[in-house]
Amino acid sequence: MMDLYLLKYFLAVVETGSFTRAADRTFVTQPTLSAGIKKLEGQLGHVLFERSNRRVFLTDAGTRFLPRAKAILHECNMATQALDETSTAPVLRLGVLTTLSNRLVGEMLAEFKRLEPRATIEIVDGTEQELANRLDDRSLDYALSIHRGQGEELALPLMMESYVFILSKDHILADRTRVTAADLREEYMIVRSRCEVLSETSRYFTDQNIRPRLVYRTANDSRAIAMVAAGLGGTVVPKSLVDERVVAVRLQGFDYRRQVALFRPGYQLPEGVAELGERFEAHAQGTWGA
Repeated sequence: MMDLYLLKYFLAVVETGSFTRAADRTFVTQPTLSAGIKKLEGQLGHVLFERSNRRVFLTDAGTRFLPRAKAILHECNMATQALDETSTAPVLRLGVLTTLSNRLVGEMLAEFKRLEPRATIEIVDGTEQELANRLDDRSLDYALSIHRGQGEELALPLMMESYVFILSKDHILADRTRVTAADLREEYMIVRSRCEVLSETSRYFTDQNIRPRLVYRTANDSRAIAMVAAGLGGTVVPKSLVDERVVAVRLQGFDYRRQVALFRPGYQLPEGVAELGERFEAHAQGTWGA
């Protein structure tokens, strides 16, 4: 009999592309997760992953097994949800993109809780792909993420925001409203590794033969902004991440924007959750609506 925790290990590796990150996701050590994947492969009689030094990839067998694994966990999630549901305390499972502003998300959810004090909201952080996968396997009801034109019928557009370059308050360029790539030729750069326009940012500088020195790379946006405030370097962020510790300037010729949307489920939610979801949609649109 196949253990459900092995399926969770398998999907965590698929979503993160790494045994190390999958172990962090499932709160086990990497050797424990690796042993679990080996056990699952033994039960199935097939190798599920091809390993390399940097990343793991699904084999043909793993690709065929993936939708079945999602379906099994989905049915288990639905069974658990059906047992846990009560008419007095609906639970809304919300995915939140890691690069969204903590302040904006917190303020929006605080106001919704004030309006719906009996509702419970479960939050899951993730990348665009992780949240999309969780919507697909029905372990989320909604997701706040980036809309790139996919799934128009399921996406509720909320806000459009531009990207800016941030510097410490005492930086020599802090009094500018706009800077060019050439202005940043000698500057140090902090890289937000989960930035949606990371490749576009790199291309912006290399196309102009500018290669700022990289001094820090992190997936933690709050840490990146703190390092900018400390004067270690500058970085590109969505405008909503700017706070009072730093100064924002526009990058000349860098006109990328992102569309934040609330992604609805592509299936029928249980009655109590569906009603709560409709109220959450209206609140999100009223708060961030474009």
